[in-house]
Amino acid sequence: MTGATRPASRRALITGASLGIGEAFARRLAADGWDLVLVARDAGRLDATAAKLADRYDRRIETISADLSTDDGCATVERRLAAEPPVGMLVNNAGISLNTPFVRSAVQNEARLLRLNVLAVLKLTHAALGPMIRRGEGAVINVSSVAGFGVPMPGSTYSASKAWVTNFSESIGQSVAPLGVRVMALCPGYTRTGYHERAGIDMSGTPDWMWLRAADVVDEGLRDLRKGKLVSVPSWRYKLAVAGLRHAPRRLLRGVSRDTRGRAAGGAD
Repeated sequence: MTGATRPASRRALITGASLGIGEAFARRLAADGWDLVLVARDAGRLDATAAKLADRYDRRIETISADLSTDDGCATVERRLAAEPPVGMLVNNAGISLNTPFVRSAVQNEARLLRLNVLAVLKLTHAALGPMIRRGEGAVINVSSVAGFGVPMPGSTYSASKAWVTNFSESIGQSVAPLGVRVMALCPGYTRTGYHERAGIDMSGTPDWMWLRAADVVDEGLRDLRKGKLVSVPSWRYKLAVAGLRHAPRRLLRGVSRDTRGRAAGGAD
């Protein structure tokens, strides 16, 4: 397919695109014939990722270096979502966790977490949906986490932020589905991305069987999007875990969450 004949909306914007799940989305979508707009804070790593993908898959790839925990960073990406050529898929993957209990954490760090994990997701989803609804097609995938399913991690705002992302995505997804647009929360469990190491979270005690591959998370997420699901939980192991979490007594959940010591699973900044 030549550049002149590519569908105008066959373009995906991915945040947190230079590492982990975001990079896996970029690889998979480029292999499937999508042009890309890649967003991340680290311009050098972002450009290197873009160069590799362009060379391997012969796609058009734009890059935007932006800190989505800031108003200016969000505004830059919002403008691109409203511009031409149009974006047919948005993947909100950027996110952070903190390896510090809330009572010992600096409030500016907690505010940054909420700006990135919650406010940026809200802003970019809103910016993407207008043009998608006008065209009558498009999709938004918000990367959440199984940590958002009813497990209040002691002293952590991460699980609360991901509970918001899942609820928000499911709610908005219901409202825009009749308009030809899909919104889905992708809720992985522990995924090998380097995310926990960057956050300083010790995962050495986590059994190997609990870990997922980023490429598998993306594959299952895209399958569930095609099926019209509002929430995707990759891997039967975590599907069973989420089913249990939804029906387990709150007292039991609090005991389990204390044992996990606030470990988080999910996206990347």
